Amino acid sequence: MSGHSKWASIKHKKGAADAKRGKVFTRLIKELTVAARAGGGDPDMNPRLRTIIADAKASNMPRENIDRAIRRGTGQEPGVSFEEAQYEGYGPGGAALIIDVLTDNKNRTAGEIRHLLEKHGGNLAAPNAVAWMFHKKGYIVVEKSKADEDTLMNAVLDAGADDFQDDEDNWEVFTTPDAFAAVNDAVKQLGIEPVTAKVSMIPQNYVKLEGKPAQQMVKLMEGLEDHDDVQNVSSNFDISEKEIEASLA
Repeated sequence: MSGHSKWASIKHKKGAADAKRGKVFTRLIKELTVAARAGGGDPDMNPRLRTIIADAKASNMPRENIDRAIRRGTGQEPGVSFEEAQYEGYGPGGAALIIDVLTDNKNRTAGEIRHLLEKHGGNLAAPNAVAWMFHKKGYIVVEKSKADEDTLMNAVLDAGADDFQDDEDNWEVFTTPDAFAAVNDAVKQLGIEPVTAKVSMIPQNYVKLEGKPAQQMVKLMEGLEDHDDVQNVSSNFDISEKEIEASLA
């Protein structure tokens, strides 16, 4: 059991509150800008941009905000220039962490990430200290209540998914990075909005956390996800849904 599909499912239920705080829009604008800068402003020719536009629409971001972010990325409008960076570290109980950020000041962000880790019982690590524990894959989580198993499994496998797994209340779908856009489109063509859909670093093995380390890890994840520069956090923790919900209460 990954722990991450449970985490994603619980955070999905709280998504409306996150959006009100503006965190979701802030992250999406940065992602749109960087994706457009890297691959051009045409979503038909830029799968990464197409996926982020779909996420932005699902979060009810106004079309003008989406278009403005893309224009900034392609240089048609002035704006702040963001850089991609990745930090590695350890959380409570020795859980490994990979933290992807978009920032206009790497030194400031690195200091803030270090502080967050140390505050919650973790520490920043050297590059490649934990990356070897993960594989880069497309990752899609669908709540079981939203999809028939056979219908969903057949659709994603036909679209090129590598694996389809049962994680208690959710279905987990894994793809290669190249196949992610096609598989994600196949899910949405079924009328299903995934709990999460992204290309991420997926751990090869998991670390079970309970009690105080689990509570610390949940608080650390909340702190990282609330940081404006953090776009994605990958970890190999496994915490029960009950314990996650209790820590978030």
